[in-house]
Amino acid sequence: MSGIGSPANAMIEQAGEILSAGPICAECLGRAFGRIGRGLANGERGEALRTVLAMLGLDERPGACWVCGGLFERADVWADRAAALAGDAEFDTYLFGVRLTPKLAEMAAHFEERFPTGTQESLKHAFNRSVGVRFERLFSGKTVDFESPDMSFLIDLADDAISLHVASLYLLGRYRKLVRGIPQTRWPCRRCRGRGCEACDFTGKQYQESVEEWVAAPFVQAARADGERFHGAGREDIDARMLGTGRPFVLELLSPKRRTLDVGKLCVAVNETASGKVEVSRLCIVGRGAVETVKETRASKRYRAAVEFSGDVEEGQLSAALRSLIGEIEQRTPRRVAHRRSDLVRRRRLHEAVGRLCGRRAADVEFATQGGLYVKELVSGDEGRTMPNLAQLLGVDARVTELDVLDVDWPDALMDIPHELP
Repeated sequence: MSGIGSPANAMIEQAGEILSAGPICAECLGRAFGRIGRGLANGERGEALRTVLAMLGLDERPGACWVCGGLFERADVWADRAAALAGDAEFDTYLFGVRLTPKLAEMAAHFEERFPTGTQESLKHAFNRSVGVRFERLFSGKTVDFESPDMSFLIDLADDAISLHVASLYLLGRYRKLVRGIPQTRWPCRRCRGRGCEACDFTGKQYQESVEEWVAAPFVQAARADGERFHGAGREDIDARMLGTGRPFVLELLSPKRRTLDVGKLCVAVNETASGKVEVSRLCIVGRGAVETVKETRASKRYRAAVEFSGDVEEGQLSAALRSLIGEIEQRTPRRVAHRRSDLVRRRRLHEAVGRLCGRRAADVEFATQGGLYVKELVSGDEGRTMPNLAQLLGVDARVTELDVLDVDWPDALMDIPHELP
């Protein structure tokens, strides 16, 4: 067949050379020309080439495919195993991946090098698609998604095993913490580190409730999730309340079996069970990128602090000190969080500070701050680690006795959140 010049005849000549090299399955013969033509599967393409070559008198050698060893004959088996793993879990999109044996990988590379058709589809890609086609017959209406599938399967041919990863489900919302003494997230017992001991009544927790646990419980149950992670846009101190419109957060549901949730009904469930302690609002399902956005966006905040002084303070003194405090604050990591934060000097801005005395040795003060400014240390000075500070400017010791977060200025536009959400 040498000397044939047209593209079609050149393809037939190449196919003949491949067929002459040894027994080969229709899938591997077809994928050698996988990027030619439309509407044909590799197996159909390979059978068509076989028919043409048989008509030209080229006999096929019998035996198992020398390239894949009959791998494609087991595509149905792998699809069935994947379906068993998926069970009754809810999903719309999927993706298959395969880990070849060393021998298969070597043969696949040798095949591509020996017959460089320029239109080859890789063995991995062809096999994944073949299994996917059969999988879709078992789950009608499901589609492959190469970017962010609800389910992804990995077939390990060396171990004759298949594993399943279920993508997390993400919900963005806001929470309000109406009482003091509750941490934002689950806090393992300091003594036993979560294992359970007498100090924590064998619960493994330093605090018996948290915003995370109140919010997550109904959603984990409804989604039949394996667990959850709570991602807040910053966090308030345990002894501080979170008021106003609330703090943005993302609830990540791990390996959910249900992805369609009645979010409004679940919000009501949270607010009823955590009545008087925690409230949630404006929840909606979002993509995984929401976690990074919530974590990385530094929102301005407004605080209200009850402040106590060690000596008498005049109204004029307080007003003058608060005015002097506005501007850039140089703040070294506070001692109280130094065990879990890098020891750095941070520069943050105080945008606004107003207050009024409540007697000679107490005041109510409101601060509007850049994100990341520690308000308690802004008042006390933290032994000079925060400069300037209110105590320094007044000439008396000062400390915050109660703290409320009044507002977290985090625009919903960052996540394209619908305005009509409650």
